[in-house]
Amino acid sequence: MIKNEKASLSIKKIAFTMILLILLCGVGTMATNTKLSNVKIVLSNQYEINVLTTKTKISDILEENHIVVLPEENVLPNMDSQLSENKTITITKISEEGQDVIKLAEENSEVSIEQLLGDYAPVIEKIITEQVEIPFETITKNASQEEGTSKIITKGKNGLKEITYRAKFKNEVEIERTIISEDMIKEPVNQVVQINKEVVTSRSNLERTKPVELPKTTNHTLAKKVEGKTPMVKTFNTSAYCSCTKCCGKTSNTTSSGVAPSTWHTIAAGKAYPLGTIIYIPALKDKPNGGWFVVQDRGGSISSNKLDIYMGTHTQALQYGRKNLECYVYEM
Repeated sequence: MIKNEKASLSIKKIAFTMILLILLCGVGTMATNTKLSNVKIVLSNQYEINVLTTKTKISDILEENHIVVLPEENVLPNMDSQLSENKTITITKISEEGQDVIKLAEENSEVSIEQLLGDYAPVIEKIITEQVEIPFETITKNASQEEGTSKIITKGKNGLKEITYRAKFKNEVEIERTIISEDMIKEPVNQVVQINKEVVTSRSNLERTKPVELPKTTNHTLAKKVEGKTPMVKTFNTSAYCSCTKCCGKTSNTTSSGVAPSTWHTIAAGKAYPLGTIIYIPALKDKPNGGWFVVQDRGGSISSNKLDIYMGTHTQALQYGRKNLECYVYEM
């Protein structure tokens, strides 16, 4: 009888041990399947806390740790997102401007938050360094003497300088630029032109008999005005100017002829050529005007062997530089 009771107790111990082992295995399996994550939560006051959680959704993690997000706060990643690889949740305060943007977007359904945020976009400053070419100047010798043929004594070379700017950008668009410094890399070399006196008895001797090199299409208004006329062919030292008072010296937006200057149309010439004189320049036949110009302006430094072509901007005037070009002059 005693032996039977002992045997029964042994069977119960074995059964209890097996059940305990099964339960422990189950708990171990559950622990293995449920992954614990160490998550860092940065509050809007910059206080940081680290929590252990099995949750992966941002809203669930915050709720589990009794963290309430206020209306003026923003969560990154957002509440509906899953925990990112860096295992960090950041709560920040929305600025007053940002709250105003959201309020305006809610009140006006026709304007999106993205559009309004564009108006409140931060201004970003950048330091920009550029190399700018400096056009050479042309110096004419014996310019005060009678007109004649020109010869280049020293060929001009453009210079180069490095300009450093402080530029401001908003929405990736440049809104302001300030020069910080300018460093000369290479000085420009002036072009020296010698004017050789021609022995002529009258101005008509300067006219040539060679045919005029007109463009293929001569339906330009100015070309029609001089149709059938014989031009005087001459080489001029040409440059360009604009309405920039500081650099080009033009004090008004009106020419000497009383009309407003026009890009690729107006020319300033010396007093030897009356206002209204039509000039065709073959080298510029591919320009918007087909190479046809009208003398409409004068200039204090414009002599009888120079022409100044009007440009719309100061940059275009600088880019043109100085050129000795053959011109066909039609006096009206």
